[in-house]
Amino acid sequence: MKVNRLFGGCLPAVYLSRGLQTKLRGNPYDKIEEKVIKKATLFLYLLKKEGVVINMCGIVGYIGTQDVKDILLNGLEKLEYRGYDSAGIAVVNENGVHIFKDKGRIAHLRTVVDETVLSTVGIGHTRWATHGAPNQRNSHPHQSSTGRFTIVHNGVIENELELRQEFLPNYKFISDTDTEVIAALIEHFVLEKEDVELAIRHVMSLLHGSYALGVIDAGNPDVLYAAKNKSPMLIGLGEGFNMIGSDAMAMLQCTNQFVEIEDEEFIKLTREGVTIYNLLGVPVKRSPFTAELDASDIEKGTYPHYMLKEIDEQPYVIRRIVEQYFEDGQIKMDQKIVDAVQSADRLYIIAAGTSMHAGFVGKQLFEQLAGIPTEVHISSEFVYNTPVISKNPLFIFISQSGETADSRAVLVKIKQLGYPSLTITNVPGSTLSREADHTLLLHAGPEIAVASTKAYTAQVAVQAVLAAKVAGKSDLDLSRELAIVANVMESITDHKEQYEEIAKEYLTQRNCFYIGRHVDYYVALEAALKLKEISYIQTEGFAAGELKHGTIALIEKGTPVIAIISQEAVNLNTRSNVKEVKARGANTVIISLRSLSSETDQIVIDDVHPLLTPLVTVVPTQLISYYAALQRDFDIDKPRNLAKSVTVE
Repeated sequence: MKVNRLFGGCLPAVYLSRGLQTKLRGNPYDKIEEKVIKKATLFLYLLKKEGVVINMCGIVGYIGTQDVKDILLNGLEKLEYRGYDSAGIAVVNENGVHIFKDKGRIAHLRTVVDETVLSTVGIGHTRWATHGAPNQRNSHPHQSSTGRFTIVHNGVIENELELRQEFLPNYKFISDTDTEVIAALIEHFVLEKEDVELAIRHVMSLLHGSYALGVIDAGNPDVLYAAKNKSPMLIGLGEGFNMIGSDAMAMLQCTNQFVEIEDEEFIKLTREGVTIYNLLGVPVKRSPFTAELDASDIEKGTYPHYMLKEIDEQPYVIRRIVEQYFEDGQIKMDQKIVDAVQSADRLYIIAAGTSMHAGFVGKQLFEQLAGIPTEVHISSEFVYNTPVISKNPLFIFISQSGETADSRAVLVKIKQLGYPSLTITNVPGSTLSREADHTLLLHAGPEIAVASTKAYTAQVAVQAVLAAKVAGKSDLDLSRELAIVANVMESITDHKEQYEEIAKEYLTQRNCFYIGRHVDYYVALEAALKLKEISYIQTEGFAAGELKHGTIALIEKGTPVIAIISQEAVNLNTRSNVKEVKARGANTVIISLRSLSSETDQIVIDDVHPLLTPLVTVVPTQLISYYAALQRDFDIDKPRNLAKSVTVE
């Protein structure tokens, strides 16, 4: 049954029709006709709740021959971009399960772990809190009441209250988490069925929502169990050991051989091997792949922060995109992708956050270069408020991680409607990449800092390559123009002191505005997001002409207003808007191209092709954001309340 292809393949009994609930509970592994499953999953989709909390956590697990503690702790450090409110590990040996966990970062967790406890099997977790406050009690791992089952969990169980009431009415919970419900349910069904694997798969069939699970059974410490639905997880393969992790980066210290896990799959890991099962317990065969990463790719080196390193890597990323997508000056790309775009009467770009801002720039590129009408939609809005769609659309999903849950919900929906899809992502083998019809890779390398920089510029550049390829003959020598872009980026990053001084002089207020017209407005949106998310300065990006339609009322003495000017057609218009806010007391900064600059402009950038200006005008705003956060002594790579991969709606 290809349930995974239908609305995420959920099979939670509590939300199915009463008759199907009875059938599942009576014998959940009986063969059920595919058409019944399709109806049930459609029913689930229509019942899907809106406004579910966001959860982004990191999991790593290991079973092998080495002492597991440092393997888990080192892996969790690589996953802190996914969450860092609290962290914990559980290891098992002849004396039972030992849990070490607390509120705070991995560095603090290291001080909690008892180094004298030796073990070769364990699971670890770094948390971004949803259910329950970030404290020691709510930190993972969690255990069942007898302590037999210990689990870590990434995701959100949407029907946890129903499960508590139906199966665990008298259970005494220790934490406020939905995760503890899973541990309790596993133990409940083990006592009933006396089969751990069957019990875990039964629990999987009951869960409505998202999960990546790592499970230790104290009664069988030579096995590590795992399961996945919607939340990302990979298997890592080794000689005499095997692993699970939310991200390959958590396992690169040990292996570069990985196996993908599909939704609603159950995994049994031993030291000697790995077996994958579907929800019905049927073994699944899947070939491993080699990660095109090196452990050194994810190290800061001499940089104080990943964000600064990733800003500096942008010229290299642009050159790598040219290397990957050009040959002798000609664009090389899968013709099926080109045909899909050319045959579309309208493109629908689906994205969120920074990727959405890149999509706005992409709209400009597709319309001006290829002449194809293009719309940009917020993924979380599109899935529940779908507009009228054209006759021959192509949906383009932009996501750094390829795991963005809101975007995946849209992908599931449009696939059900039979529309073609393309994912532009940084992560090969990610969920969006696997499930879309086509994929274009960013080739940006791992991006660790929560605030995206090099992934954004890579997204813009790859969209430019695609638009130019679809356009066919063009006066635009894109490989040459991108080479110029890379050089200009380098000249900007070579003068960091300029942006540090601007941050010190101008960003002294609680509020700030970025303004621009034309494509500069899209860059203003991204610049505002970058500043607010790491410096916590309330920042808004506005179309410059819109300020006088109400927002100019917020301008007072000392308010910083940063204007971006890269388009000749709107140069004078934007400068007029700058004068308007300056007359009302604003402290103004102008970022301009050299050919459009005035002698009073604070930041002047060398010229690039007008369609590619967002690639260079955004770099000063990234550096300004970095230094604004640095002077406030904030955690730049891990800003509060945020995490890198938004893996649940």
